[in-house]
Amino acid sequence: MGIHLVSADVEEWFGGAVAAALDEELARRGLPPQLPPTASAASFEEKVMPPMGAFGALCREALAPEEAAGLLDWTELVPVPFDGVIELAVPSTHGDRTVVFSAHRLLPLAERPAAVLELPEDLRRSDARTMEVSSWFLDVTGEPDALAGRTGRWTRDLPAAFYAAMYLRAAQYCLRQGRPLTYC
Repeated sequence: MGIHLVSADVEEWFGGAVAAALDEELARRGLPPQLPPTASAASFEEKVMPPMGAFGALCREALAPEEAAGLLDWTELVPVPFDGVIELAVPSTHGDRTVVFSAHRLLPLAERPAAVLELPEDLRRSDARTMEVSSWFLDVTGEPDALAGRTGRWTRDLPAAFYAAMYLRAAQYCLRQGRPLTYC
């Protein structure tokens, strides 16, 4: 139960209302439509667990207001380059509209809070395992000695570290695999 960030099923996505509305908006902007990935890929899934307040504050500290809003407020992440956010009049699982953001923009934005947190390289890069960050977070919070010898601001703010790692890995996955991500 709870909220999960997952890779969209390719057939469902490309036959759905969000993809159709996104393609219309991309065409209106003079951009090409999103293309389906050419190969099957491992799926992406993370369970959104800790409170997000500290990460939101960190984003507002490290990013311009419009950048922080873009990073924090999307409901769909796509591997298509475009400026700003695209709001679609299509219901999402969290409201009456869908907010689409480009993984091309998310990746460099997510790097900045990760740098402020001094997030180590092993948390910045994904092995593409399902629930990788979620499992790590549960292991670290459940084991008192799990952070022994580790340094950096991230060790003092594990919820913010969780989201920094999750957003980095989400953008990496989306760009590498060419698959959209969505909250469900």
